[in-house]
Amino acid sequence: MAKVIIVKELEEEINKKFKSESVKVFDLMYSLRENPKKGKPIGNVGGIVIKEIKYEKYRFYFITDGFKLKLLSIQELCDLLIKFVRMSDKKTQQKTIEEIKIILKKFGESGF
Repeated sequence: MAKVIIVKELEEEINKKFKSESVKVFDLMYSLRENPKKGKPIGNVGGIVIKEIKYEKYRFYFITDGFKLKLLSIQELCDLLIKFVRMSDKKTQQKTIEEIKIILKKFGESGF
């Protein structure tokens, strides 16, 4: 089972925006524990893959180790770390993706 971490700022933003519906959003995010290959890849920086999952009109971005995700089977991905870092709507999607890439290039995964 993969380990899913949600950055504190993102967790607060989800609770503020979705209120009681935030439980469904967190369930969607934590579903990656059982199926870590879920999500659409949208880029990578130095072996770290940026992926997104959708909930209604919002997108939630997470980063993970691209080498492990590509080579290992779902049963072997028990030590994989999935870190949710940002969310956006359709209008700010490209800006958010570029922001994630810039942070990864400058600071690596610890920038979040």
